[in-house]
Amino acid sequence: MITENNTIKKTALIADALPNMPWEPKPADCKEIVWRHSSNPVIDLHPMPKARSVFNSCVIPWGDGFIGVFRVDSLSMDPNLHLGTSPDGIKWTIEEEPINFICPDSALGKITVAYDPRVTRIEDMYYISWCNAYYGATIGQAWTRDFKTFHQLENAFMPYNRNGVLFPKKINGKYAMLSRPMGKGMAVDYGDIFFSESPDLTYWGKHRIVFTRGPGKWERVKIGPGPIPIETSEGWLLLYHGVTDTCDSFVYSMGAALLDINEPWKVLYRCKFPLMTPEKIYETAGYVGNVVFPTGVLADGATGRLAIYYGAADTYTAIAYANIDEIITYIKENS
Repeated sequence: MITENNTIKKTALIADALPNMPWEPKPADCKEIVWRHSSNPVIDLHPMPKARSVFNSCVIPWGDGFIGVFRVDSLSMDPNLHLGTSPDGIKWTIEEEPINFICPDSALGKITVAYDPRVTRIEDMYYISWCNAYYGATIGQAWTRDFKTFHQLENAFMPYNRNGVLFPKKINGKYAMLSRPMGKGMAVDYGDIFFSESPDLTYWGKHRIVFTRGPGKWERVKIGPGPIPIETSEGWLLLYHGVTDTCDSFVYSMGAALLDINEPWKVLYRCKFPLMTPEKIYETAGYVGNVVFPTGVLADGATGRLAIYYGAADTYTAIAYANIDEIITYIKENS
């Protein structure tokens, strides 16, 4: 980014240094802003005896390595949340049994279907949000300090809602969340991103529209927030998925927007082009073809590097890379 004095202004990534996170330099012949890990997918089919596939998951730094909450679809195709650990963010060991959440109220019911988790650290607490089944799809919540004991919270919203993504810090003294209200099943009566805030993670309000589907064809059916928003000196970087329809099927791509740091429902820039579309065989062919679905990101504040975890074809877990300077410049130049 060139300033009026012809000097290069760098975007500050507001994150800790993370020198051990997965990273590969951009290939010399790559013209894209985002490039794929050379050995994708990093989690293939049947990683455990009772698991059909692992995808749409979220990872964070933990100790000298990494930990994550993973969507694991069993052989019976029932999705649930499992804990996983890795020394390098690439080779993962995933626990055979689902996470056991301690429920504070029997009226919430036993968790039988849970998928597409996100993990957010706020101060010394780690919060998990996911798509929970409670008379329809809603946003489940839980907290942990040690990833050994998990305490379930109230569901954030009434059905139907998906893609609940907490911001990694309180905004104006309140917890803040992005979500995507929608209709039943694959209904697309609703498919836009909203902002909500809460004083206690129980009572949510001040619902504000962030942005709607379209105008580009690649995101005309529905959109939804992806990984936890990334704090930068330019605003909140939001990676999200956009969905279009074709004569054959839906296509899920990854887009990006920049939100105001203090009022995140205000959009500063929104890239009119997707950053990444399904192209590789593990993205185009699987249980649900033509899906790139970002849900996790690792950020190195020292270098501005991003490692983006995404679900591919609702079958595999894959990684892509980007530089914060390039991605912010691209969004501004193509809004």
